[in-house]
Amino acid sequence: MFRSDDDLSATAAVGSPDDARELAFRRSLRGSRARRAAAALRRRRALRNRGSAFVAAAGLLILSAGAVANSTGGAVAGTGLSRDTISAVQAALGIEADGVIGKATRRAVRRFQRSHELKVDGRLGMRTLRALGIDPSNLGVVSASLDPRLAAIAQCESGGDPKAQSPDGRYHGKYQFSLPTWRTVGGRGNPINASEAEQDRRAAALLRRDGTKPWPVCG
Repeated sequence: MFRSDDDLSATAAVGSPDDARELAFRRSLRGSRARRAAAALRRRRALRNRGSAFVAAAGLLILSAGAVANSTGGAVAGTGLSRDTISAVQAALGIEADGVIGKATRRAVRRFQRSHELKVDGRLGMRTLRALGIDPSNLGVVSASLDPRLAAIAQCESGGDPKAQSPDGRYHGKYQFSLPTWRTVGGRGNPINASEAEQDRRAAALLRRDGTKPWPVCG
């Protein structure tokens, strides 16, 4: 079919049908790519926001755990007990009261369990703690308040005065500890500088270990 110059010009301006379809496809492809890129950007932002929220929550959890540990005297991992409680156990066992459960503490616990017909596992369960006379809720030594011998010894030795000193300066505190004996039950420094509760704990440990022999007059 013969086309005039005007027809040729109009076709050149509009383009062939194939050209029009190609142009529409490319526009559609660009739009699809733009939508996918925008969706990917939104996903990345959402992941970053969730990650930031997780980090913040983890930080709050760590801070909360630290606050709880500090309020209980610093919980020792794997024991559920505070360092103060472990120190009280060590004092009751007559070993160095450093608040750390090491080989010496486990050996002493097993010896105590064996001698008191408890399960010998070296662990500080509630039965072992009660047998030691320790109440983790207030760190008091039950033996100090329940064993009438301790009250009688304290009254005889010092009149119950935690700051008492013997006239010759050799014996100190509520139970009139000598410094070497005080150290054998985990005490440090002079007993008169320790709290009455600590003196009770260490006297209970000494009584449990040696009976009334350390107090030949008042025992």
